[in-house]
Amino acid sequence: MEIWYALVNYFLPFSWSQHTFMKNALLAVLLVGPMFAIMGTMVVNNRMAFFSDTIGHSALTGIAIGVLLGFQDPLWIMVLFSVFLAIAISLLKTFTGASADTTIGAVSATMVALGIVILSRGGGFNKFSRFLVGDLLSITPDEMLLLAFTLFVVMLLWGVMFNKFLLVSVNPSLALSRGIPVRLVETLFCITTAVVVTISIQWVGILIINSLLILPAAAARNISRNMRQYHMISLLITLTSGIAGLLMSYYWSTATGATIVLFTALFYLGTLLVKPRFA
Repeated sequence: MEIWYALVNYFLPFSWSQHTFMKNALLAVLLVGPMFAIMGTMVVNNRMAFFSDTIGHSALTGIAIGVLLGFQDPLWIMVLFSVFLAIAISLLKTFTGASADTTIGAVSATMVALGIVILSRGGGFNKFSRFLVGDLLSITPDEMLLLAFTLFVVMLLWGVMFNKFLLVSVNPSLALSRGIPVRLVETLFCITTAVVVTISIQWVGILIINSLLILPAAAARNISRNMRQYHMISLLITLTSGIAGLLMSYYWSTATGATIVLFTALFYLGTLLVKPRFA
């Protein structure tokens, strides 16, 4: 971390960069940004915005389970619960025959209600409100190591599985005819999305994490002509919005995650205006 601090002090000699928490938050943005950019493109391709939103909101139940089991930090319980939920949703879609949005909506409503009931028992919900809005400025060096490891795993998975993910999202029947285990690939992607969303929740916030995942990819899709452009533009929008939102939240004294999302929303609106030129 000392090397990172020295680089920031040398290349960014501004008042905000003198604070250690801002240096940490900037590095966190650079780690989270690529994960959300590449995952978001496939989430949008697969029309899974509702799924990722459900995983985010259902984190309340993961937190509640962690509290019931006596954990001080419910992160790993949240991750395990999100993986279980991703598999459960995939199985429900397969074996019940119900439409995806109906299945996901039913699970979402149940999990959110269950989490709120457990956490609000005895009036103790307020101490968990930090998970609702997130706090990027509180991230620690150890937590950034977790983000760096998660980014490495996601990039490795993308390098190995990207073609299968893409073919399954575009044409499942063709993928099946080529020997690709469609259900397994879909479940693997659901689990990866669930883990990335859950790990990031405590710094981004349950209420807005889905927006940060979806908006940059949706904006990039409006103006990209091929898959490479789609990924690169999504990454550029995510990182630009992340850095701009972080700095503005410092000067405006606003919630960092929400401020970042506002910048991604501006990009999305801007791409809607210029979209006809790229059609």
